Amino acid sequence: MLRPHPMNRLFLALALTAGFTGFAWGQTAATSPVRIDLVSVYQAALANNADLAAARAQFQATQEAVPQARAGLLPQLGAGAEIASTRTKVDTSAGEEQFTRSGMLYQANLSQPLFNAERWFQLQAAQALSDQARYEFALAQQSLIQQTADAYFSVLSSQDNLAASRAEESAFKRQLDQANERFEVGLSDRTDVLEAQAGFDTARANRMIAERQVADAFQALYTLTDQEYVALEGLEHGLPVLPPIPNDASAWVETAAQQNLNLLAANEAVEAAEETVRQRRAGHAPTVDAVASYQRGDNDSLGFSNAGTTASLGFVPRYDGEVEQASIGVQLSIPLYRGGLTRSQTREAFYLLDQAEQQRESLRRQVVENTRNLHRAVNTDVEQVQARLQSIISSRSALEATEIGYQVGTRNIVDVLDAQRRLYAAVRDYNDARYSYILDNLRLKQAAGTLNPEDLTNLSDFLDPDYNPDSDFLPDDLPRLDDSIRATTN
Repeated sequence: MLRPHPMNRLFLALALTAGFTGFAWGQTAATSPVRIDLVSVYQAALANNADLAAARAQFQATQEAVPQARAGLLPQLGAGAEIASTRTKVDTSAGEEQFTRSGMLYQANLSQPLFNAERWFQLQAAQALSDQARYEFALAQQSLIQQTADAYFSVLSSQDNLAASRAEESAFKRQLDQANERFEVGLSDRTDVLEAQAGFDTARANRMIAERQVADAFQALYTLTDQEYVALEGLEHGLPVLPPIPNDASAWVETAAQQNLNLLAANEAVEAAEETVRQRRAGHAPTVDAVASYQRGDNDSLGFSNAGTTASLGFVPRYDGEVEQASIGVQLSIPLYRGGLTRSQTREAFYLLDQAEQQRESLRRQVVENTRNLHRAVNTDVEQVQARLQSIISSRSALEATEIGYQVGTRNIVDVLDAQRRLYAAVRDYNDARYSYILDNLRLKQAAGTLNPEDLTNLSDFLDPDYNPDSDFLPDDLPRLDDSIRATTN
């Protein structure tokens, strides 16, 4: 009986897995779900992400600190009315006398701060906090870009991993069948069958885990966007894998020092702390206010309210009808002693300023470290993608030689199974390297403060709406792989 060449058998198994387990991708083209692109997922996240909505509400709430602080420097106007009846008893030489005063009083008061350093610095601190909140909200928006990419490519990675797991399971199944055939004709012993069975069982278990990981990845995408997805556009193998531009870590660090949103927010936090120190110090300063008041009421209520006891006893002139009273002036207030409160608040503000400065310095060092590390990571990813691709080719050749050795009796079944495992490990490493390259590029841009939605749009140019993980999880240009896959899946 003619047997397929070992190389053809192996990559035939890679192709057969699309129909091996009957999973979601086994649908025909007529019933395949519409694949969603990266930009559409990001737009759904913008519209529905709960964390971004919470960050927006926090930003809007913080903005209100500015008008609240400004209100302390604007005119304060109040109005009121009072109705009262007062009876007074007085012992005099003539005996006990009683006086009763009653009536309605209307009044209005206006004050305008002319000099209040404490409130002025409070406004400056509020403006710095507002700017800090603006940067933090921008950071939340930028983080959503990264989270969207992480979730999207996590789905693609898990799908490719599942495709490799299916191919591996199929290959081990074929190896088990071959071991059984050889055992039946006396070319191998029972041990080979058991080893092949163990390999197949392990591959089957790994495939089940991979299926769960796909479901988990789609669930994470739902959490991010509040939208259900069935299929996503896949990543073409033609994506250019290039070093970062410019390929100079110092240039990226310099950009990060100027544009990293965390650092910009930290700068505003320090500015707010400095203004708070000035505000607390100004607690010792005098304040000057322009004040004006107006009162109107009948003679009883107004006279009693302003003339004191003498008026209430009737020693001032009494008039019938309503009385109006208006005043305007400048009021000076000098705080002399407040029990040590101002000094304590000033010390507290100094400590908080020191805390903000130290946190900014720590953050600056972290940004420098992350930027340099990510720059190195992207360069390593570039080399990794090429190295992992070559590893697939080498592992495939090694498996071919091992299978030939097994056929002629110089290798055993364990050698073949190990070679198969190494091949599929190389496949997974290759796909992991591709997605790591993309995500590390985005993280580098985020560290530098340059990440924006256009980066997702650019990535979408390399997404394939017809991508099928089971047939496309390996590059098309691998020798003899493309033809065997296409011949089997078509």
